[in-house]
Amino acid sequence: MTAETTTALTIPGLVTDAARLWPDDVATVDGDLRMTFAELEEAMLATAAAFIAAGLRPGERVGLWGPNSAAWMIACLGIQAAQGVMVPLNTRFKGAEVQYALGKAKAAMAVAAPEFLDVRHADIVRGLDLPDLRRTIDLTGPDWQAFLAAARPEHRDEAQARLAALKPEDVCDIMFTSGTTGEPKGVLSAHGQTVKTARLWAKATSFGYRDRFLLLWPYFHSAGYKAGWVVCIALGGTSLPQAVLDGPDLLARVEREKATFMPGPPTLFQTLLAMPERKPGALDSVRVSVTGAASVGSWLIEAIQNDLGVPIVLTGYGLTECSGTATMSSVGDPPETIVNTAGKAIEGVEVEIMDDDLNVLPRGESGEVMIRGISVMIGYLDDPEATAATITPDGWLHSGDIGFMDEQGYVAITDRKKEMFITGGFNVYPAEVERMLIAHPAIFQVAVVGIPDERMGEVCCAYVVPKQGMTIEEDELIAWSRERMANYKVPRKVVVADELPTTPTGKVQKFKLPA
Repeated sequence: MTAETTTALTIPGLVTDAARLWPDDVATVDGDLRMTFAELEEAMLATAAAFIAAGLRPGERVGLWGPNSAAWMIACLGIQAAQGVMVPLNTRFKGAEVQYALGKAKAAMAVAAPEFLDVRHADIVRGLDLPDLRRTIDLTGPDWQAFLAAARPEHRDEAQARLAALKPEDVCDIMFTSGTTGEPKGVLSAHGQTVKTARLWAKATSFGYRDRFLLLWPYFHSAGYKAGWVVCIALGGTSLPQAVLDGPDLLARVEREKATFMPGPPTLFQTLLAMPERKPGALDSVRVSVTGAASVGSWLIEAIQNDLGVPIVLTGYGLTECSGTATMSSVGDPPETIVNTAGKAIEGVEVEIMDDDLNVLPRGESGEVMIRGISVMIGYLDDPEATAATITPDGWLHSGDIGFMDEQGYVAITDRKKEMFITGGFNVYPAEVERMLIAHPAIFQVAVVGIPDERMGEVCCAYVVPKQGMTIEEDELIAWSRERMANYKVPRKVVVADELPTTPTGKVQKFKLPA
């Protein structure tokens, strides 16, 4: 361990601190690239200068669309050091979803991967109708190099000045999160709260100096970004970005890089457990895993500890609206606690269970999970009404989740947030999928629910009522959906019905749908 720590309260400021404290320590490893903190600071400033040369003004928004990589992190840091606001985009998004997010954010620029999983992200962005978007830059390759080369000494000086003037209360990102009603909303977060929450997450999970963090958690999500590489920079750890879940490659990387932290969705651990070629001791370096919010059985926790040899397994709970972090289990908690609760409030965050009148309920009684503290968002982008409906005047965030708290302060979530379910680590919001499906020319009515799946946790099932005189084929609707929405949202099962059970006012009663 080291007695020295970062003290900065902005994300780029953490890099400056880390470069001063640990210049020769490795900040990130990505393929053949091994970048020290000193090199990361230089890359950040060069990128910030390039954005300034390209005309980025303080406070303007820049979309960032690509897989986990050192390039993604450097682009984000460059945007933020130039006093820009980063807008992360899910790599599984289709064009319409990207257009909505970038349009809503009024993004001035976008940085996108030339290609990932056979999708040319940058070309998709260039083909969208975005009147505020002045420029799209490839995340890697000749276009990125030309972008960097356009910076001059005066732009570098301006980058230094903007970084020095960056304040903890400045907005660092706008992360879009879908709700069950209305359109997706942009969550505004500030540098200071992000950095403070990262340090508190590290304390809760025992992450420390020179820990090596295998980041399968996506960088476009709070987990891979705010509880991932930001944590690494704040504590002097090494981020190991992993773009896709490939069992053999992941195992080889853990062994080669001596990863000590390896969080991921249940699918990660199920994949590793099922690998016959996994040799004993392959994960000996890993001391902590975090399973996330998906429902898992105690058998999986025990298997991670006993079969994979990971001594510490944790689980937590949070929302994009609170920097992804509210609760965390404790080191040493038994499997039953990890399975049946989401842990307890981390330091710096308050969690209570309240009734509809915002009265705190006794331990053991069910009510809405309410969150208050440093991690809670500034508010929703351009939506003061939604912000006021979500955050009370005294700072309590409505989670929309139902749960109860035991005498030790551990929280159990009993009902998913507004019917949301988790597919392979991705949040799926039924109303969003329903809005997309209702555009199908043959669909009259639709209801989407999550159904159990051994590998993915839950997957999307769509109950559809055809328009009069029309028919719907399951394979056709699934293929139609794949062309229009991210893969994790696509229904894996379609049930065609004559009618759906509804209330007198027409609201679908999903609990009456046949299993």
